[in-house]
Amino acid sequence: MLDKPKTLEVVTLQRPTHQRYQENLDVLLGHLHSRQDKHILLAPEVFLTSFDYEHMLTAAKFSANALKTLKKEVNEQILVFTVIMEDGDNFTNQAIVIHKHKIVYKQEKVKLFKLGDEDLYFREGKRKKIQPFTIEGVNYAILICFELRFKELWKQVEGVDVVLVPSRWGKLRQLHLEILSRALAVMNQCYVVVSNSADSDMATFSAIISPNGTVNSDDSLHAIEDHIDFREIKKMRRYIVMD
Repeated sequence: MLDKPKTLEVVTLQRPTHQRYQENLDVLLGHLHSRQDKHILLAPEVFLTSFDYEHMLTAAKFSANALKTLKKEVNEQILVFTVIMEDGDNFTNQAIVIHKHKIVYKQEKVKLFKLGDEDLYFREGKRKKIQPFTIEGVNYAILICFELRFKELWKQVEGVDVVLVPSRWGKLRQLHLEILSRALAVMNQCYVVVSNSADSDMATFSAIISPNGTVNSDDSLHAIEDHIDFREIKKMRRYIVMD
């Protein structure tokens, strides 16, 4: 098994989604190309298309083609985002992790946000599929937006080094996003990285949160950059023993 690195450089995006899908893909590619020194890049939930319910099939087809483009571009970096995928007669909101030109992990959204009509347009994923995954010695987990509210899912990702949260969290509930993501970092003694949409009705608050609850966020920026220090995880878990 590979040893963990001492640090990882991370960038989490805080961008609005434009109506034209290709413009969003170009923005994402631009961030990838300009931040080759970053190990992890996290984008907001369904950043490429938004929840374009009137054109779900078009959104899914664009997402499938975008994946081909992104796989060609992503080498040493780790890119994490979600896309609308077609699955038979259904659509899913699927988290994708790309590394070294391959999709190394996929996870369908399990908890659909009924206030946003997600349950009317998507098939929910299976809860048991939410599980930790490892890339080069680092243990990760993903919670997609609304899933951050569910304590049983916190239990499923317990013990990982980094929880990644791609999100489209509404502005009216921004305080909830701040509290829950910070609490998860402290409870799990891990890093939590949030990428939230900057659309006018969204909460922003993209953030990189340390195991002791320190928050790096700035609602005025398109991207938040920081590093994950694995010594901080080890220090917190030795200092406050949870088992």
